[in-house]
Amino acid sequence: MTLIGRTRERGVETLGLDAPHRRNALSAALVAELAGALADAGGDAAVRAVVLTHTGTTFSAGADLRDPPAPEALVGLLRQIVELPKPVVARVTGHVRAGGLGLLTACDIAVASHAATFAFTEVRIGVAPAVISLPVVPRTDPRALARYYLTGERLDAAEAVRVGLLTAAGDDVDETLAPVLDGLRRAAPEALAETKRLLTARVLETFDQDAADLTALSARLFSSAAAHEGMTAFLERRDPEWVV
Repeated sequence: MTLIGRTRERGVETLGLDAPHRRNALSAALVAELAGALADAGGDAAVRAVVLTHTGTTFSAGADLRDPPAPEALVGLLRQIVELPKPVVARVTGHVRAGGLGLLTACDIAVASHAATFAFTEVRIGVAPAVISLPVVPRTDPRALARYYLTGERLDAAEAVRVGLLTAAGDDVDETLAPVLDGLRRAAPEALAETKRLLTARVLETFDQDAADLTALSARLFSSAAAHEGMTAFLERRDPEWVV
């Protein structure tokens, strides 16, 4: 079963997360297939830029609780997006939760419709947004991030733009995206690659410094009793035992 759709138009490779029955959750299989598709696009001289989008009403619900990727695999995917020698643009028309926000912020540009919503829900299931902090923390407002990390509250698209999760939002995501793609098509490929390298240097420093510690933290928390209770409660559609 193919989990990533691929289309191309005028040098723009569109990769679509295509597991809507699982809300495009980041399973081990989806992460591996997306990594392969990104590698193909990154090595293809005919590709000027990559658009990362989705089918269904959810861009990504975060880690697949039934078949989660290894933390190292998720780190590798996020770094691959940041390091890809082509700009990666997120196109979002649905909801983004938890690990899906790691994908979103790893992209160089992120555009969403006003219908999209966003939330760091990790604390509500007994874990922390550990690995996804690698791209999230360098690219978002620290005071706002403290609130949304600690509470799990939902953000609308306008707030997501304000705090740095998104580049832009509009009623028609493709209308909002059109000038972005036009600009990328008009840019020299080598200049794009070098300019992206300038922009991602600080994010990659965070990967170099913190990836090992955050990977270990993620593994420890996901194997904890609190995570077991939180995930069980989520799957059973009830409050976990710590809710007061």
